[in-house]
Amino acid sequence: MTNLQWRFKNSYTDLPPAFFARLAPEPVATPKIVIFNSDLAASLGLITPEAGGNPDDSDVKALAGNLLPEGADPIAQAYAGHQFGNFTMLGDGRAIVLGEHITPNRERFDIQLKGSGQTPFSRRGDGRATLGSMLREYIFSEAMAGLGIPTTRSLAVVETGERVMRDKVAPGAVLTRVATSHVRVGTFEFAAASGGAPAVKALADYAIERHFPELSARKNPISAFLKTVIDRQAQ
Repeated sequence: MTNLQWRFKNSYTDLPPAFFARLAPEPVATPKIVIFNSDLAASLGLITPEAGGNPDDSDVKALAGNLLPEGADPIAQAYAGHQFGNFTMLGDGRAIVLGEHITPNRERFDIQLKGSGQTPFSRRGDGRATLGSMLREYIFSEAMAGLGIPTTRSLAVVETGERVMRDKVAPGAVLTRVATSHVRVGTFEFAAASGGAPAVKALADYAIERHFPELSARKNPISAFLKTVIDRQAQ
């Protein structure tokens, strides 16, 4: 029995398999909730007054990656970009999207665990995150939301009971991140580099259907999509 009411209906996995890798999060030793964003949970329709608004033991395990909620279809996404002065084929090296949660208002949000273990894109990294860095991201993302800047949101931070080595040994943690999707500019760069025009078109068609369905009636939907993205990023 859980208090969080997940309603997953996943669509990203309908894209060609090159765009993602299917894998489950790596379980952690002793998950313990550190902070939980009850206001965000309520806006997503995850909690009800009857449930008391707090995650139970099963919910904490799900937020840590130890237990998959019903309907989850966990994936790590591929993308590309310019890092360290070079174009590089990248991907989620320590983050796994559990699935796409549908709110009572029929809005769709990715639910992602950051610090959830290694993926095929980890590039020799350990796939983990420290408690301090995940709390900083929680604070920064929620501050930006409060300023009206659209970005990812933070639902919870769970301490793992494990130690992570960075410049020093630190407590480990998993952040639950929420976004309208994790399609990036770099996702299109990956598509162009790995699959050419057919892959770019498949991704553009998906992004239009998911984020800007009103553009599908335009004479050139992909051109209209590009202009819309440019305008939004400029804002």
